[in-house]
Amino acid sequence: MRPVPVLALVLSTAALALTSGAGPATASPGSRVHVITAKSGLTIYKPELVPPGARAHVFGLTSKAYGTSTAVLVTGLLPNREYGAHAHTKPCGATGDLAGPHYQNVEDPVKPSVDPAYANPRNEIWLDLTTDASGRGASVSKVDWTFTDRRANSIVIHETHTHTDPGHAGTAGARLACVTVGF
Repeated sequence: MRPVPVLALVLSTAALALTSGAGPATASPGSRVHVITAKSGLTIYKPELVPPGARAHVFGLTSKAYGTSTAVLVTGLLPNREYGAHAHTKPCGATGDLAGPHYQNVEDPVKPSVDPAYANPRNEIWLDLTTDASGRGASVSKVDWTFTDRRANSIVIHETHTHTDPGHAGTAGARLACVTVGF
């Protein structure tokens, strides 16, 4: 996977998220569009699974008319490997736990949240990915909602793709790395 095709995928996905079929990529009248970007080295918690020097690039668009589209491009990860990734409630910290739980549009009253009614890709931003032979990967999430005064503050990369079964929904193993994002 080369960076140019991935960037084209991300930009075309963002444009599709803001258009209703024809015309320029703009939101409907009165709809505020918020652009999300972060390009950063990762805060790495498990260097044996996310090598030093790995990077993440996060792009997103959100508007009341079209919801929230988020894309992540990672480089420098282990080749040909599955990773989970989700938006979390707090910025990255010295340990993975400091990023808080997954951001949920409708919060599960039970913590930790493992109920598929709450821990699912419609209520959370899930960005699971599989890297190519050079350790690059990309993923896109589209949800129908936008952030309110509560916002996500990071993307955490996890050890495995995200589980969906009751009692394990939303889990994806250890927190391997994190990038703080200004959602």
